[in-house]
Amino acid sequence: MVTDIIIIVFLMAAAIFLILAEIFLLPGITIAGIGGALFAIGGIIYAYSVNTWTGNITLASSVLVFGGIFFRLLRRDSFSRVSLKADIASTVSSPKDENLHIGDEGITLSRLAPVGKARFNKVTVEAKSANEFIDENTPVVITGIEGFNVTVEIINNINT
Repeated sequence: MVTDIIIIVFLMAAAIFLILAEIFLLPGITIAGIGGALFAIGGIIYAYSVNTWTGNITLASSVLVFGGIFFRLLRRDSFSRVSLKADIASTVSSPKDENLHIGDEGITLSRLAPVGKARFNKVTVEAKSANEFIDENTPVVITGIEGFNVTVEIINNINT
């Protein structure tokens, strides 16, 4: 009888642990959830095979223990230590916010193929070539600003 109780307690404890791990730690349906369900079913069947009274006690106590632990984990800040609390406060500034205008001259900091970095009035922005690849350290002029996009052309191409 003592070994039967040890087996039942082990099966139900493993079932409760695996099911709670499935709910709170593991996303989706995993082996832990399936294993927990199998352990629970096996534990209940084994308890009822010992006798009906043992089966009833096992079923009632496992439901109460599972429910108690489940609601305790939900109500307490149990997961505040492992949860992400960082807030992102940064924003992306528009070229218009940086006082860039059509006709401003600057220099490319990287190759524009067709997108890269360029500097205008000590402000580094992501620039897009209008119609060709532009090598780095090439003088360019802003030909268009749409939202966050700055369109540029080589200064020599505009003069000719």
